[in-house]
Amino acid sequence: MSKNFWDSRWESKQIGWDLGMISPPLKEYFDQINDKELEILIPGCGNAYEAEYLFNIGFKNIFIVEISQGAINSFIKRCPAFPERNIFHSDFFELTKQFDLIIEQTFFCALTPDLRLDYVKQMTKLLKQNGKLAGLLFNTDFVGGPPYGGNEEEYLELFSTTFEIVKMEKAHNSIKPRKNKELFIILKKNALWKKL
Repeated sequence: MSKNFWDSRWESKQIGWDLGMISPPLKEYFDQINDKELEILIPGCGNAYEAEYLFNIGFKNIFIVEISQGAINSFIKRCPAFPERNIFHSDFFELTKQFDLIIEQTFFCALTPDLRLDYVKQMTKLLKQNGKLAGLLFNTDFVGGPPYGGNEEEYLELFSTTFEIVKMEKAHNSIKPRKNKELFIILKKNALWKKL
């Protein structure tokens, strides 16, 4: 899962996870957010359709992090007005800045399962007090990987140590190929997270 691995996937156009547009459940969620001053991070953003959408509807404090330069180049070409200072060509696990909201969209499933606890710890560190992690998790199994699947029971156990589970339910408006295979989540940072 190195930088070279993901660069290779982009160069060979092996990006089957890419929808070619913003995910409908996330668009619906974004349309309900009134505070356009929120600092929002989208990790493992790929083509970053979510960042483009948020930027175009007036959110200016959007940040993306992506390990693949090919993905970043694709996003910049499509969204040249997006501020360069808000683009991190970096490993998510090396970030230190904190955010009000972090969006999950096919990043979790790209990580090998042995990194899931590290993911949870890093998410809690990167969120401000009362910050939220929101987005989509696959509620299905895959052969091999990436992507790597999972299920609601597993996610509840994984996240409940550091997050309050505000919402974890089957997404009602997934695209057809993902229908009944996605969970929409809103997880609020637990003030006691430092116990980890």
